[in-house]
Amino acid sequence: MKRLRSWFKCILPAEKTPATSSVFVNSSSPGGPTMTHCGLITTEREQVPLKSIEVELQVRDHVATVVSTLSYDNKEDKPIEAVFVFPLPGDAAVCHFSATVGQTQIVAEVKEKQQAREEYDDALSSGQQAFLLEESDQSPDIFSLSVGSLPPGESASIRLEYVTELAVQADDGLRFCLPAVLNPRYQPQGSEGPSVKVTSVPASQVPYTLSFSARLSSPRPISKVESSSSLDPLQFLNAEQTQATVKLAAGHKFDRDVELLVYYKDAHQPSAVVEAGQASAEPGSLMGDQVVMVSLYPEFPQAVTSKGEFVILLDRSGSMQNARISSARDTLLLLLKSLPMGCYFNIYGFGSTFEHMFPKSVEYSQQTMDEALKMVKEVQANLGGTEILSPLQHIYSQPCITNQPRQLFVFTDGEVGNTKKVIDLVKKNSGSHRCFSFGIGEGASSALINGLAKEGGGHAQFITGTDKMEPKVMQSLRFALQTVVENISVTWDLPKEASVTVLSPPITAIFQGQRSLIYAQITGQTSEVAEGSVKVKYSLADQDFENQLHFSLKPAEDTGLTVHRLAARTLIRSLELEDRESRGRDGAIRKKMVELSVQSGVSSSVTAFVAMNKSDGKNIQGPLVRRDIPVPGRFCEPPSRRDPFHQALPSREWERSYEVLRPRERERTYEALHHMPEMDRRNLFEAALPSRERERTYEVYSCLDRGIAEEKAALPSRERRRSNEVMCCLRRDPSPQALPSREREHSDDGYIRLDTSIAKEKADYWSPQNSPTGPLLQLVSLQKASGCWLLDSALAAALGKTSEEVEKAKPAQVNQDVWATVLALIWLHGFKADAKEEWELLAMKAVSWLRAQNAPCMKECVEAGNTVLGCKVATNALGF
Repeated sequence: MKRLRSWFKCILPAEKTPATSSVFVNSSSPGGPTMTHCGLITTEREQVPLKSIEVELQVRDHVATVVSTLSYDNKEDKPIEAVFVFPLPGDAAVCHFSATVGQTQIVAEVKEKQQAREEYDDALSSGQQAFLLEESDQSPDIFSLSVGSLPPGESASIRLEYVTELAVQADDGLRFCLPAVLNPRYQPQGSEGPSVKVTSVPASQVPYTLSFSARLSSPRPISKVESSSSLDPLQFLNAEQTQATVKLAAGHKFDRDVELLVYYKDAHQPSAVVEAGQASAEPGSLMGDQVVMVSLYPEFPQAVTSKGEFVILLDRSGSMQNARISSARDTLLLLLKSLPMGCYFNIYGFGSTFEHMFPKSVEYSQQTMDEALKMVKEVQANLGGTEILSPLQHIYSQPCITNQPRQLFVFTDGEVGNTKKVIDLVKKNSGSHRCFSFGIGEGASSALINGLAKEGGGHAQFITGTDKMEPKVMQSLRFALQTVVENISVTWDLPKEASVTVLSPPITAIFQGQRSLIYAQITGQTSEVAEGSVKVKYSLADQDFENQLHFSLKPAEDTGLTVHRLAARTLIRSLELEDRESRGRDGAIRKKMVELSVQSGVSSSVTAFVAMNKSDGKNIQGPLVRRDIPVPGRFCEPPSRRDPFHQALPSREWERSYEVLRPRERERTYEALHHMPEMDRRNLFEAALPSRERERTYEVYSCLDRGIAEEKAALPSRERRRSNEVMCCLRRDPSPQALPSREREHSDDGYIRLDTSIAKEKADYWSPQNSPTGPLLQLVSLQKASGCWLLDSALAAALGKTSEEVEKAKPAQVNQDVWATVLALIWLHGFKADAKEEWELLAMKAVSWLRAQNAPCMKECVEAGNTVLGCKVATNALGF
């Protein structure tokens, strides 16, 4: 009888898959009950067989090869099946999977998914060891690894390899991300198919270790390597600095994805890599022929358009609360101030439901901007789950505005379960808009964020760790304001004995400074001295442009089959889209996918890796016990770690409130607390409890009612005074630098144990949301839709001056609004040059307004402005 497969499980409609958490146990320490790490124990006090993950990264120019080794050890007295659901980059080509048990290595084969599952189940039913690796049916960035029939006392080592391209960032860095955080994905009501079962624990409770090392090589010198995680110093391997190594510092906390940003000198260089075919493969097949990967960086004049319909779609689900929604509000302020006069705009918010500010997109004016900003100030993360499909359908149902190209900006933490449906909808409507996507926070689905931008002809950005949202969003707005590139065509010139088959989808969008990748199969024999060329032609503002690259047809050395596998992955993804568009009715497409996946050794949505250990012929005796391997998840922290409302509880009280919940109730409580406003959480917290447990919670709630004041009252007087001073500082400025020096040095003492993230969350909770924070945003908030500033007391205060000082310094012949606008521009250039990416567009709008005024004596005006503000900004720096 077949075993039932259970790593995908159905959930109740319109709920997120609950995240399981580590167990909290009491100790006999003198201080009373404490929270202890679960070590190698799951929530049900079960042994976790995964002990360590070792990752080796090799970066060659802009292509990464990743080898992960997972070590398992069964310390139990019975055979186990270990199931590990984990994230991978959404565009990764998984190309190798093997297991080593004792002295035996078993290399997995790619097979049709259902066949692979049946072979795996049959092997376990027969008492054999088996291994299975498969991609989620719902999202290509989630995989499941099953290690079956690991006998008592036995160890196994799993080797997983994949290749991926590195995305170009706005600052020319190449981004590699090793996903470490997997959050539950929201499954909308009525969705077809099961969702992914994710076993999650808090980052501090992850029961296995991670080591990570990278080796970098490039034809160009390596400038630097940055990361949101702690790294050991970069070690160069040669004098030219074209090769280097770097390692993740010990003690990674699993609270974030491991991100590397690699910077090369002269990064924007077009290139082509030709790779020889596999000797054992049939000539004429993808794996048997040569494959070329072409990287182009088209260059053209940066024309900025004043036209467009800008539709902003903002995730307002519970997972966006605190610092995320606060940053989104600041970003929307900058975005709205930077829009050009004459365009149209609208703002949508979505969660379990969706809202829009205007019934349809409205023309950008002072009145509509003011209305939008008023509503932006009130925006909260209070709309429940993450249902993005419905608002997208509503947006696409609205007729496009003549001569106003639609530009869609999507902000989300990417926690959706119907990724493929969302991407298919964007692709279906790709002819009517461009889509710019932003993945916010750790664990954002790379498949969703990259897929939205790729199929929508836009650009993807990820905001993680300490990244600021504003500069990345403004970079994408610059792309959106570029005149649309049209009539894109690609032509090839090869020796007559060779022919070319393009494997990549047609190029639909080109942006200044961004890379365009093309994969192509070259069939036929060519000499090693032969050359080929590829030419890209396109039109921009009624002008024709072209970029051409000549390249040698001599195959590169030591690339293995990396280019072939990336090309196969690209072609497989295109076939998967075709298959979904035909709703699976075209069996030929699915058959072609399976054949290509098996031939190339690259997994797909319709195939899986499977391996059986038949070396010793012995059957494993005893009942098989399943063990789910947890991954770090952001929703698994106890509520007291997430918001000030629950920090009012003394530590022993929140532990007791947590302990009375059984595992299922804990999961429900996390979701309830996570998605509802603070003052509504009490009812949901009680609803998660069995009736007989509710009585025990009343004591907990009395602590909440007494609140933070009583918690602070329990502190020694010295600590109470210090905590008051800290909170006053945080109200004014949420950054740690706002703390008095002694508090920065001793912030681990007493009540004020605050790291950067907690400080930001407290400031978001305590500070008024109706006023922008920081001098830059204060100044920006005063700009008019036309681009000018008004000379008033608010502007003087934002400039750090009195009204008398700025009015007295005004040249007599200069208009007040012109003077105010010049002062604002000088202040931006003089004091906020390091944040130019954030204000550059609104400054351009201000300069355009000044030119339209035909104001006299601009040089004298700038000199007077420099004097009053104490700056030395040149007139030409302002654009005059």
